[in-house]
Amino acid sequence: MKPTHQIASELALPLTAVEAVAGLLKEGNTVPFIARYRKEATGNLDEVQIRTIQERLLYLHEFGERRATILASIESQGKLTDALKEAILACATKTALEDLYLPYKPKRRTRAAIAREKGLEPLALRLLEQPLQGQPEKEAESFINAEKGVASIEEALAGAQDIAAEIVSERADIRTEMREAFASDGILVSKVLEGKDKVPTKFEQYYDYREKVSQIPSHRYLAIRRGENEGILDFHIEMELESILNRIRSLCKLKQASHFAKYLDAAIQDSCKRLLMPSLETDCRVELKLKSDRAAVDIFAENLRNLLLSSPLGGRSVIGIDPGLRTGCKCAAVDDTGKYLDTVTIFPTQNSSKAERDLLAFIAKHRPYAIGIGNGTGGRETESLVRKLLVEHNLKDIIAVQVSEAGASVYSASDIAREEFPDLDLTIRGAISIARRLQDPLAELVKVDPKAIGVGQYQHDVFQPLLQEKLDEVVESCVNRVGVELNTASAPLLSRVAGIGPSLALKIVKHREQHGAFRSRKALLDVLGLGPRTFQQAAGFLRVRGGEHPLDASAVHPERYELVETIAKEMSVPLQDLIANQTLIQKIDIKRYIDATVGSLTLQDIISELQKPGRDPRAIFERPAFRDDVLEINDLKIGMKLEGIVTNVTAFGAFVDIGVHQDGLIHISELTDRFIRDPSEVVRAGDKIKVEVLTVDCERKRIALSAKQNRTPPKANSGQIKPRDKFGANPFGKL
Repeated sequence: MKPTHQIASELALPLTAVEAVAGLLKEGNTVPFIARYRKEATGNLDEVQIRTIQERLLYLHEFGERRATILASIESQGKLTDALKEAILACATKTALEDLYLPYKPKRRTRAAIAREKGLEPLALRLLEQPLQGQPEKEAESFINAEKGVASIEEALAGAQDIAAEIVSERADIRTEMREAFASDGILVSKVLEGKDKVPTKFEQYYDYREKVSQIPSHRYLAIRRGENEGILDFHIEMELESILNRIRSLCKLKQASHFAKYLDAAIQDSCKRLLMPSLETDCRVELKLKSDRAAVDIFAENLRNLLLSSPLGGRSVIGIDPGLRTGCKCAAVDDTGKYLDTVTIFPTQNSSKAERDLLAFIAKHRPYAIGIGNGTGGRETESLVRKLLVEHNLKDIIAVQVSEAGASVYSASDIAREEFPDLDLTIRGAISIARRLQDPLAELVKVDPKAIGVGQYQHDVFQPLLQEKLDEVVESCVNRVGVELNTASAPLLSRVAGIGPSLALKIVKHREQHGAFRSRKALLDVLGLGPRTFQQAAGFLRVRGGEHPLDASAVHPERYELVETIAKEMSVPLQDLIANQTLIQKIDIKRYIDATVGSLTLQDIISELQKPGRDPRAIFERPAFRDDVLEINDLKIGMKLEGIVTNVTAFGAFVDIGVHQDGLIHISELTDRFIRDPSEVVRAGDKIKVEVLTVDCERKRIALSAKQNRTPPKANSGQIKPRDKFGANPFGKL
């Protein structure tokens, strides 16, 4: 079956659409370009579907290459039968393919290999055949050979059993059956290592834990693996041995009437315990890890997407403050384009009156629309100081907002930051980044390695290439969805535009610095190394506001300018008069312009862009509000109601910043009044949410929250719970 036919069947997609995507990818088109500007060809498939097709095409290509290698290897050994070739060609997964190849794969020196060197393979085949006539002991006599190291009947039969055990362990049907048994019936069992239960750890709930392999969620499996890696836990996959043995006996068609059966049964038991069980337990662990990695990566990707697409303040001047207790608070002013203007350092904890005077003078000098305060150590205290000053000096038109510092220190010490601000201290760079994050989270966060932003679940435990690839896809998708202003974008932001990449992005910025702002999209072709193919992929995602062509500020692709100009001409209006003119746009009859090169989907997109050219798809900025009387974890009381910002969504719940330097957890069971299977059904990173404090564990810095609207009020008490003792109930559920 052709790869495109197989993918269309697997994904239940039209074959024509899959073949179109395959063809467009082969031509070198990017996924964002295909999804946005080739909708007629793909039948309006979205980015997720197109990327899935891309991944499956790559998998099937690699699978085909591996199959060809295996066929060549077996053929070179002279062991490729028609039946085996047919079975290999019929394989649908790499696992099944490797199972078929296993008996022919070069091996290390095993017990079976040693027995084969002693000439015992014919006797092993007799054990596997289980003839109803003959005596195995009598037949074994003929294999006694002192020179080959076979001194007795017992040694001959033992060697033959070693060979039989290996043959049984390499049978593809047996491995498939056992692999399925591990997946459906296996029990993951974890225990605390001796001596490690003396002090509290975050793995206490797994000290004596059992759960079916088929039911364990990704976060629990990754937590147990981490406990094992940190030397706290030991775990294995438990199977009911007799049940497995009976399955293998059935597949080997054990004949009780044969005298050879007892020797084969002994070989089966040896094969199961010594070869199959350890091998397939490892396979099961690997499969669980892959499954958990994929789930964790998907959660991380969704959190990152929501964070990157969070509401921008927009083109307004901002002062960013990087709080510091000992070294002072670094304040940096940026203009409405994000250009760095000035800096001052204040020391509220050392000289509060001078700090207030200095900050007021700085505010008066730069008159910002907003002040962004990093949410790290000292962040709430600094925010309180800023708010107090704004109220006391009647500056209520200036808003004060806490901004996530996640990854800011990584950016400050990066090559990108050093290039931008070679003469500035790291902390000043951090303050600039905080200000810019408030203006445009996407434009600033693309400068930081996504893994440093801290919205993942066990991100350091998952397969890093898989994580990096997925996060790169998300960043690319978000950047191209929003669009990029060509004349103000940084090189890291431009590098994420479809078709451009890091090297070309630097050339674009250098060209801009040498020749001034781009007057049009078409002027991009003057950049050294940027040819027609790259221009085609990138142009629609770049914006030139106030450029030579009215559509350069929109998402209309330059290849459709002529079409839009024709529409305007036929309506007897200048093109610029058509743009954003709702009355005229509603009169356009799109059916009139459908032809072999453009369809209704593209025309509908063009109409949408004409109505709101260059519209930002992100939500409108809303400032969050924390309680002024809650600054530290010790300020929390059970039953207290707060407003917070969702910082991270995991498989088991959501973490929320409530302004006390320690995120609280809303377990999935407390997210909503109705039953949900996935927290992302009701909440996303960046959402504002109202919560109630359930429990507070100061010792472990754990806060349990609820977002339910109709929950039973907590019982009256002192308002602060004591840290739970070692064997107390875990208020955080199964983390």
